[in-house]
Formats: sequence, structure tokens, C-alpha cells
Amino acid sequence: MKLLATMKAMFSPAPRKAPSECLARIRDGTALLIDVREPDEWRGGVAKGALLLPLSDLMGPRIQWKKALAGAQNRELVLYCAVGGRAGLAAGVLISEGFRAVNAGGFAEWAASGWEVEARAG
Repeated sequence: MKLLATMKAMFSPAPRKAPSECLARIRDGTALLIDVREPDEWRGGVAKGALLLPLSDLMGPRIQWKKALAGAQNRELVLYCAVGGRAGLAAGVLISEGFRAVNAGGFAEWAASGWEVEARAG
């Protein structure tokens, strides 16, 4: 990713939506739920059905992100992290590349919304 695009994304806030605003689109398949935390953070649980795509890979080689983005042109990307900061950064980067993306806050918000949480083995 180019440095200028990254800097622009850092200072351009992405749309913020609560999990409750995203649930129906995720369930009907018009949106993808993506956890942008790092792998060691997933051990505390993940939102069921979320793609596990770390921010470090989005900002780097995109080995894990490549396939997900290839099939996501017509879908909204709903991103969450631990508290919302990294999800906002990732959403801004993706928006700058032409994707529809929103910052859906932190993992605790997803768990509190009633969305099922899955345990992850360490």
C-alpha cells in the first residue's frame, strides 16, 4: 500500500456503525464481517462467521486479504477490532481503494449485541 494512501486513510474517518445496524446485511450475505485484530487476540473469542484478517496483513503483503477482497467488490465490509481504532483505519484504507467499508467498533460490542461468539484455540 502506498504511504500517501495510508496517511490519508489515517486522517479520514470511516463511517461508524453499531453492530445492530449491520446484523441484517451480514445475515443476508450482502455484507462480510471481518475481524482485523491480530491472531493472538482471537484466542479470547471471535464473532461467529467473521473472516479473520489481521490489519498487519492489510497494511503489508495482503497474503490473507487478497482472496477476501477479490470476492468483495459488491459487498459491504463490516470491520471490527478490539475497541474500534484499527477497524476505522482498515475501513479508511479500503474505502480509499473503492470498497464499501464501515467501522463496526470493538469485539465487546459484537458480543453485547447478541451476535454469537466462538472460542478460538490458542
